[in-house]
Order: sequence, then structure tokens, then C-alpha cells
Amino acid sequence: MAAKQKVLVLGGGFAALETAFLLRMRHHDDVDIRLVSDRDQFLFRPNSIYVPFGADPESLLVDLNKPLHRRNIEFERGSVTEVDPDNRLVSLDDGERFSYDKLVIATGADTNAAEIPGLEEHGATIWTTDSMLGVRRHFEEIRDRSKAGERQSVLFLVPPNNKCSGPLYEIVFMLETWLRKNDARDHVDITWSTFEHGFIQAFGPRLDDLVTAEFADRGIEGHLEEVATEVTADEVRYADGSSRRFDHLIAFPPYVAANRYPGLESDDRGFVATDLETRLATGRDDVYVPGDAGDFPIKQAFLAFLQADAVANHIDAELRGAEFDKPFDSVSMCIMEMFDKATFAQVPVELTGDPDRPVRVRADADGDYKVGTSPVWRIGKKMLGFSVPMRFHAGEPFHAGKAWQAMDVGIKAMSSMLAD
Repeated sequence: MAAKQKVLVLGGGFAALETAFLLRMRHHDDVDIRLVSDRDQFLFRPNSIYVPFGADPESLLVDLNKPLHRRNIEFERGSVTEVDPDNRLVSLDDGERFSYDKLVIATGADTNAAEIPGLEEHGATIWTTDSMLGVRRHFEEIRDRSKAGERQSVLFLVPPNNKCSGPLYEIVFMLETWLRKNDARDHVDITWSTFEHGFIQAFGPRLDDLVTAEFADRGIEGHLEEVATEVTADEVRYADGSSRRFDHLIAFPPYVAANRYPGLESDDRGFVATDLETRLATGRDDVYVPGDAGDFPIKQAFLAFLQADAVANHIDAELRGAEFDKPFDSVSMCIMEMFDKATFAQVPVELTGDPDRPVRVRADADGDYKVGTSPVWRIGKKMLGFSVPMRFHAGEPFHAGKAWQAMDVGIKAMSSMLAD
């Protein structure tokens, strides 16, 4: 009998778990799957936007030990120190080494506030739950001082090298609504400053129009094409010599790869070069890079799911000797929380090759480019926040099976009525 194929998955986030659980669903025990992660808990990062407003960070965590054991997926807790693709070996910090037939690198992205001098010292940033707790402290101070009649200025900042800052857009809208509900809005000046050419640039003109209108309705001052170069104790300085002052600075720092792999072709930020459709690392036929560790510019959970699906489909086709016919199709889907309502967006995007504007809405998107705003979409946001952790807790892929089919039907029904 032929030896079982050994699939080694690096990471513990959306792309890693989706790939591992989907392969197990498809092949049962016909494939050996091992997952390596430096943590034994999955963090549902999209819901970390609620932490500044009181959510418990512990509520965002899913213990991985039980679901991985249930699905007969070997789990190794440790940090990767080396990937040797020529010899198909991965080394960990405890000295262990693992061989593989197929390697899935899904170690994700990180942020690097130090790229903007002064940002770490003088700004609150979003990314980790700890940093979100820091944002919470700022928001509570803003609320309390405003209610005491003291004027406060809050500056939200998107610096260069952050191509997908959607969570910060959510937080600025959530803050404005939260302040109004707490009778603390009147004494707070909210300003938005981004290097982008359009608001939520990656998702095209309809999202730019929507954000522009929301900013106007909510009294938020928005500014485009402002390239931050330095932060001091009370102002952000820009490449054109201008500056903006603040009492509180909330920023989404530049993205970098969480891990770098010298043996694989990567860009200057550490993101591995990949084939778009298969997510294979450039020049390799046995190394896949789904999710944020790869060079696809938009770092987003739903796109990570789609990329993981493509990886599992490609491995599945090879194992069965079948044709690969389910490539990664870059159609983003997201729900942007605002606390008083939410915005649904379905955006088919394509790569441009232009580093300044790396993605754009497909010219032939037609009716597949959908945007809609309604309080009802908050229900959809809550459903996603419940269903993804539930599926992973059960050791099941999110984007497959009857549960996803039912949710997909519901989303399509809602979008047909509440988005166009």
C-alpha cells in the first residue's frame, strides 16, 4: 500500500484551520495531517473590534486541543525557526523537525508600528487584544472628559503599507455611535486621516461614496492622500510638511508578515510570492501559502477562507488524480459594524500590478459588486461571530458543509433585499 501523504500546516488562524479541517472532512484518515502553532487557542480577530467597547477578550478564544484531537490532527505547539523547502523539512524552536509531502504556510500577518517614528510611543494601535484594551482606555477617557464638558480631539490614522484597514473604519463609526448613546458626542472632534486615494480604497468607489456620506452625516472630518511620516506627543506629521494635532491617536499600523521564510520568494515585507489560483508558493509544487502570509494584498478573514479552500481543493485533486477546477476566486465579502447599523459589501477584485493601487473592482463585476446598509445587517455580523468559532470548536471547516450552505442561502437572500 502507498504511504499516506503527510500534510504539515503551519499556523492557528483562519487559513490554517480551514485547510486542515476541510482536508480531514474530504479524506477522513487517508491523509496524515499535523498542525504547528505557537499558541493553542484560535482568536476570532474580527470581533476584537468590540473589545474597546467592553467585550471580554477571552470570549474571542477557541481552545484548539479538543477539536484537533477529535479530527485526528496531530498538534505541535511551537514556533517555526526554519523552513527548508528543498529537503521538505520544518524545524521548531524546541529542536523538533518534521518532514512533509505538502506544506501549508498559514502563519498570517502582523503589524509594525515602529515604521512610523513615534507611533508606538504616542498612539494607540489596533491588532492584538491587548492593544484593543489600550484603545478602550482611550475611549473611556474621551467619554468621561466629554461628559465633564472638556473638548477632546480624536485622530484616526491609516499610514502607508496598510492595504486593508477595514477594522479601523468600523471602530471610528462605532465610536461615534457609542459616544452619542452615552450623551458624550458634543465635545468630541473626530478626524480621519489616511494615505489612501479613496476611503476603503481596496473595495472600490461604492465603499468610498458610502464612507464619504457617513462621515458627513456623523460630523467626522475625513482626509485622503495624507502620508504620515512621524508622530509626536500631540501631532502627526506628513510627507508634504503638514501636520494634524490630536489629544488621542488611534492607528492601524503597517502590515508585515508574521514570519519570514528565506527559502521562499517573498516581497520586502515578508509576504510569500504565490500563484493566484492555487496559492502555491512561486517555484514550488508542494508549498502553499493561503491567507495573510501570502502576497495577496487584502488581508481579510473571508478571503483567507477562500484561499484555504483553494489549497484543500488543489491537494484533494492531486490525491485523487483529478483535474483541479476550483481555484481561488477573489470575491471579498464583509459586514462593517457601526453599532447603529451595519454595511454589507460583496466585492469581486482583481490584481493590478500597481503597488500604489494593488487591487481594483473587476471591470466585469456587474451585479456581483453589492453594497447595502441596514440595521438588519448587524444580525448577519452577529451570526458570523457565533458560527465561525462554533464550527472551529467542533473541528469543522466554516466554508463547507450544510451549515455554510444554509448561511450562504441566508446571506444571498438578505443581499437581494438589502444590497444592490
